[in-house]
Amino acid sequence: MKLFDSHCHLDDPVFQPDFDAVLARAARSEVRAMLIAGVNEKTSRRAVGLAAAHDGIFASVGVHPHDAAGCSDKILAALAALAADPGVRAWGEVGLDFNRMYSPVQDQEHWLERQLETAIDLGLPVIFHERDSRGRLIEMLQGCHTQLTGAVVHCFSGTATELRRYLDFGFHIGVTGIVTMQKRGAPLRELVPAIPEDRLLIETDAPYLTPAPERNRRRRNEPAFVRHVLLRLADVRGNDPEILARQVWRNTCRLFGIEETA
Repeated sequence: MKLFDSHCHLDDPVFQPDFDAVLARAARSEVRAMLIAGVNEKTSRRAVGLAAAHDGIFASVGVHPHDAAGCSDKILAALAALAADPGVRAWGEVGLDFNRMYSPVQDQEHWLERQLETAIDLGLPVIFHERDSRGRLIEMLQGCHTQLTGAVVHCFSGTATELRRYLDFGFHIGVTGIVTMQKRGAPLRELVPAIPEDRLLIETDAPYLTPAPERNRRRRNEPAFVRHVLLRLADVRGNDPEILARQVWRNTCRLFGIEETA
């Protein structure tokens, strides 16, 4: 089995004390590649540096909606320059988050529009973050989704209607450890059979969203645990795990423009 953790945050300081051990555990769990998603200029630089230093690690750059209030033209220009690095395979994570409101709505929407323009200009696929935007993200994407090189809705936890709209846009759907959680994951498990096999991605969002059963033993998530996401997905969908793993690997490599033999 060959697994790709399509979204993690290995740049987080919690991984510094045992970073090499984290990579070793991922390898033992057959995680052959991972993408570190940037959320601001600082984390994007760290992600690119880690990608440059380690085979099988890729990066994305962008400004998360939580950080939108601190964004600027200067930061976008710096990220665009950083995106020239060969390890950078996407722009993101970007989007809208109306749950915690760390940044005002107008800032989130303004800098999302600017980042979409940048991603389109650079020909990079986009990693979307969406939480409680009540259809606003879909509304904002109506006029530009056809111009995107590709996209994934990271950590999908929306409604059936939202899922259909994202699929109609041609987007991929990222599934995290939420799918393994008995209560919280129930609505997601009802929807995942409706996702076409060629649109599925798996991810950890490490160090967050530790999947079951690991969440009963440890708090910190890590790329090795993406295997639990794949196995639960295969179980819910009635797929052979190895066949599904091959398809998800192809999906991820295709979206991010990575050789499938990577």
